[in-house]
Amino acid sequence: MSSENTPLFAQHAAIGTYVPAGPGDKRSPCPMINSLANHGYLPRNGQNVLALEMKAAMDEAGISKTLGAVFVNTVYNVHQEKSEKNKAGFLSRLWAIVRDPWTLLSSFGMRRSNQTDSQGRPVLDLDQLALPGAVEHDISLTRRDHAQKEGNCGRQGDLVNDLLACSADGRTITREELAGLRKRRIEKQREENPGLTYGPLQHELACGEIALILGVFGDRKSVPYEYLEPFLREERLPLQEGWKKRRWWTLGLIELKLIATKVKGLVGVQI
Repeated sequence: MSSENTPLFAQHAAIGTYVPAGPGDKRSPCPMINSLANHGYLPRNGQNVLALEMKAAMDEAGISKTLGAVFVNTVYNVHQEKSEKNKAGFLSRLWAIVRDPWTLLSSFGMRRSNQTDSQGRPVLDLDQLALPGAVEHDISLTRRDHAQKEGNCGRQGDLVNDLLACSADGRTITREELAGLRKRRIEKQREENPGLTYGPLQHELACGEIALILGVFGDRKSVPYEYLEPFLREERLPLQEGWKKRRWWTLGLIELKLIATKVKGLVGVQI
């Protein structure tokens, strides 16, 4: 988990201890993944992350093993562009699916061909999660669109400020407020980004991200402001603010889908 680019104090920090990413550390567009790396639940340098490490880290956020496996098994597919998939014959594709059903979702894969560790196990660097056209999408609540950010998947302070400012009382941020922000972001980016890629799939992912925040840090309907601020500004789990991960009823796929469906209804934008 260490790297010559990672400071010694970070390399030797206890797992669970927050240490912000250093100059040589790789990070993703996802504040949840980044927070888990900053706490040492993932390799702090963000490099050569094993699938089993990613699955174990999901548990530290109170995410169910099933939901964690769906995400990890999907993104650890070798990435294939649609044109590449179409070149393969029907029988070849069918055989690949029989051997590994997760290849059905290979268009969401982010791993390079033959990207493995010394034991032949698949690995990923966290910045690969910024690969456009897979899970990463335009109109993030805290990141610029792909055509606007020149490959930088770091959070933008003004967008984080806008998100936190949508709280009416300064104590909580509700599902309705987050949905309203998503609607405004869609309308704004449709005007400002002529190269926008945002259809039903991207909208589903975007509303799912709001659902993840509400499910991990809140009660499905709202999330405490004091939890969300350090999570977004520092990419830190709000442990010192009193947050505790869900233990007995972890956030699963069905619950996430139910919350996301409610968010989509509140956004009410035709995609």
